[in-house]
Amino acid sequence: MTKEIRLAKQKRRNQKIAFGLFQFTSYAVVGLLFVILAFIVIKGIGVISWEFITEMPKEGMTQGGIFPAIVGTLCLVFGSMIFAFPVGVLAAIYMNEYVKDGWIKKIIKQMTNNLAGVPSIVFGLFGMALFVNKLEFGDSLLAGSLTLGLLVLPVVIRTTEESLKSVDDTFRQASLGLGASKWQTTSEVVFPIAFPNIITGLILSIGRVSGETAPILFTVAAYFLPKLPTSIFDQAMALPYHLYVISTSGTNIEASRAMAYGTALILIIIVLISNLLANALRKYFGKKVKMN
Repeated sequence: MTKEIRLAKQKRRNQKIAFGLFQFTSYAVVGLLFVILAFIVIKGIGVISWEFITEMPKEGMTQGGIFPAIVGTLCLVFGSMIFAFPVGVLAAIYMNEYVKDGWIKKIIKQMTNNLAGVPSIVFGLFGMALFVNKLEFGDSLLAGSLTLGLLVLPVVIRTTEESLKSVDDTFRQASLGLGASKWQTTSEVVFPIAFPNIITGLILSIGRVSGETAPILFTVAAYFLPKLPTSIFDQAMALPYHLYVISTSGTNIEASRAMAYGTALILIIIVLISNLLANALRKYFGKKVKMN
């Protein structure tokens, strides 16, 4: 009896140590995040103004605003999502609902996982070779959007596939038992249930696309372009590349240091707003699924 009590106490002690370690790690990560955000906010808040957001850059990007970079970033995010989200969702639906388990499916999954681990600069070189040179799109929003779309395509596919797997098979069986076709079951039953979780892939993709520099360096980003793009074949400034330029190779790095922090803060705000909108969309569709 004494031995059993001692073992029980040891288990509880080990459990407390493990939970304490997990709790400390979680708080440390959150604390580090707040430290980074606080640093950027403190350094960049003094630069933020209506003129900084709405004006064109001037004097070698040491004065003026970042409006072209904001517009360019939003265009790239929107364009890449138009390509990556439908293609990724349809590919995941085909993989999960139609392809039978076997070596072909395993190979495709492995290739998708490998593609997710490819460095972003490799996607940039591929986009330059294919979209900029081979297809003759030139350095343009179209080439940049397609390159960024390819970059986040594995994320969309994997999150969509996991969302579809989470739907209980009884829904599929009941729909098929009532005489619905495979496509009707997938589109009218399975997909609406999984859609709130599929939005997670959209959120992750927006966050990654907004902050990528290497792919747009070879396909779309302009060093200094104080005007807005007028078509998908125009070059554009983008916040990540603009931040890199004024921080490392601007005409006067010290004079533009405050603008760099302000640009970083605006980029974080854009990502935050995009994620909040996507989360609101996920909650909206989640409520619709519960009500039905």
